[in-house]
Amino acid sequence: YVYNKIMNKVREALCTNMNLEKYLNKIINWATTEGVRLIIGLILLWIGWKLVKKVVNIMSKALNKRNVDATVATFLDAFVEILLKGIAIYIFLEYVGIQTTGIAALVASAGVAIGLALQGSLSNFVGGVIILLIRPFNVGDYIEGSGHSGTIEKIGMFYTHMTTADNKLILVPNGNLANGSIVNYSAKELRRVDLTFGVGYEQDVLKVKRVLSNIVDAHDLILKTPEPFIAISAHGDSAVNFVVRVWVNNGDYWRVYFDLLEAAKVKFDEEEISIPYPQMDLHIKKDEITK
Repeated sequence: YVYNKIMNKVREALCTNMNLEKYLNKIINWATTEGVRLIIGLILLWIGWKLVKKVVNIMSKALNKRNVDATVATFLDAFVEILLKGIAIYIFLEYVGIQTTGIAALVASAGVAIGLALQGSLSNFVGGVIILLIRPFNVGDYIEGSGHSGTIEKIGMFYTHMTTADNKLILVPNGNLANGSIVNYSAKELRRVDLTFGVGYEQDVLKVKRVLSNIVDAHDLILKTPEPFIAISAHGDSAVNFVVRVWVNNGDYWRVYFDLLEAAKVKFDEEEISIPYPQMDLHIKKDEITK
């Protein structure tokens, strides 16, 4: 009995050792074949990633030297980077022995579901292409669109990067910009500053007009052509409103806007021209009661 027990234990140990040896042989075979190929493939993929970045940087510098528009350059950089990385991944899968034909068939069969899931992204990509073709704005333009306003910093494949006046970054989907209304404040070289000043009804309107004309003539950034326009625009409830319309270079718009507001208040105070605020006069009539 004892002999049989010992022999059974020996047989079990031998079987276990044989199984371990079998598994170890499999691991060694995989490590010396597919494993080495996988490690080399990962190294090649890493090198390919680095090469893609270098190629994109070289292309970006070449576009800058050729004075290619920044709007087109940023979009091309993003597109080429994604394309080259996709090729690098494809080469990696082929090298390690993964059948890409099966993956392509799987992607093709799931195309409808993927298209529905990426409907917004595809719309944004097409919107970016439309923006590049129509060119409603360029990098550096100050625009208003899709409920936001700011300076265009970058036009990506899916989102347009917009920087607000207080230095906030807003990512606006290209599809929304391509399908909505856009106001481009930088498209024209000249802009018109429109301001309205109200004065009291008791004031000499000719004097007021003369003071406003002197303010406009004294400002160096206001253009003489087109000619500035100053006139009474309305008889308001509590004031006579004067409209001042002057033309300036696009970059001088806000400086002239604020300068005119300040200069008008200072001059009106010096000339004792009142600027009324909304008010209501009540006249109470007391009827005499006769008996």
